[in-house]
Amino acid sequence: MKETILVIMDWLYRLCIWISGFSLLIMTIVIPIGIFNRYVLGHGSMWPEPLAILCMIIFTFVGAAASYRAGGHIAVTMLTDRLPEKTRPALSFIVNLLMIVLSLFVAWYGVSLCLVTWDQYIAEFPILRVGLTYLPLPIGSLLTLLFIIEYMVFGSQHNRPVVMIGAPGAGNNDSKPDAPKEK
Repeated sequence: MKETILVIMDWLYRLCIWISGFSLLIMTIVIPIGIFNRYVLGHGSMWPEPLAILCMIIFTFVGAAASYRAGGHIAVTMLTDRLPEKTRPALSFIVNLLMIVLSLFVAWYGVSLCLVTWDQYIAEFPILRVGLTYLPLPIGSLLTLLFIIEYMVFGSQHNRPVVMIGAPGAGNNDSKPDAPKEK
């Protein structure tokens, strides 16, 4: 059962990475188009900036969930490093509970933003509802919540193979720094 849950969480992690990466790619393509239109062609387009902002929102909230699972989030450990070893698990539990509260708050607030603004449309994209643009808040928060619960139940997953892809030491010869490279 544990391995089935972890495989599902691996799939969710991959989905978060792909969505975040695609959003970053689109944003990276769109911003130069807006700059080119404004400064080379002499007229600014209306759509690149709102699209880039939407991609940044998706990248931020969905990418934050993946970052949490990978252990790549900002963790200030100045206080916990100075506490006795016996108190660290309790403090870690409290931190995770606070993260759950924060994730639930952002999910609730994001859903309320979606509902309140659902009947409004973005001027630059008349077919796109404003409420739809707020969906990354509750979705990213719920994904983060799942990764927090996974951490609390199964421990850190930052060493799983799917998370280690591209990390230093994850390759064939990278794990042994003194190993001779094959020719």
